[in-house]
Amino acid sequence: MDLHFDLREITTATMVLFAVIDILGSIPIVIGLRNKVGHIQSEKASIVAACLMVAFLFLGEEILKLIGIDVNSFAVAGAFIIFFLAIEMILGISLYKDDEAESASVVPIAFPLIAGAGTLTSLLSLRAEYHVENIIVAIILNIIFVYLVLKSSVRLEKVLGKNGVSVIRKVFGVILMAIAVKLFTTNISGLLN
Repeated sequence: MDLHFDLREITTATMVLFAVIDILGSIPIVIGLRNKVGHIQSEKASIVAACLMVAFLFLGEEILKLIGIDVNSFAVAGAFIIFFLAIEMILGISLYKDDEAESASVVPIAFPLIAGAGTLTSLLSLRAEYHVENIIVAIILNIIFVYLVLKSSVRLEKVLGKNGVSVIRKVFGVILMAIAVKLFTTNISGLLN
C-alpha cells in the first residue's frame, strides 16, 4: 500500500474539518453545558468523535453502496449541507436546531457537536477528492485542537470575547461556502458524465 502524504491535501482537509466542526463557534454551547451539568469529559468526547469520524471515513462509502448511492451524489448533497452551515455561520441564524442536551456526556459533545452530520458529510466529500491518509491526519489535527478548546473553553471565551468568536465564525463561514461551491462543481461534473 502506497501512502500519499500531501501537505496541500492535509492543509485543505484540516481547514474544511475545522470550519465544519466549528469548535470555536461552539464555545458558548460548551460553556452552557458546563454551567448546566458541571464537568465535561473532554478526553472521552474527543476520542469518541475521532473514532466516529475515522469509522465513517472507511465505512461510509460501503453504507452508501448498500443503499445504492454513489460518492459523487453524496458529495453534492454534502455540498448543500456545508453551504447551509456556512449561511448559518455568516448570517448568525439557525436553520436547524438540535434538542437541548440534558448532560455533557459523549452524546451531545462528540455527537452531534463535533462529529455531526456536517462533519460526516464533509468526510465523504473529502474522500471523493483526497487520499485517506491525508484526511486521517486532518482528523487527528482537528481532534487535538478540539480537545484543547474543550479543556480551555472558559479561558478562550474570556480572551476572544463575543465579538472575537463572532468574527471567527463569519470568516470560517465564508471559507466553508467557497468549499461547498468547489465540492459541488467538482462532483456535479462526475454525475453529469
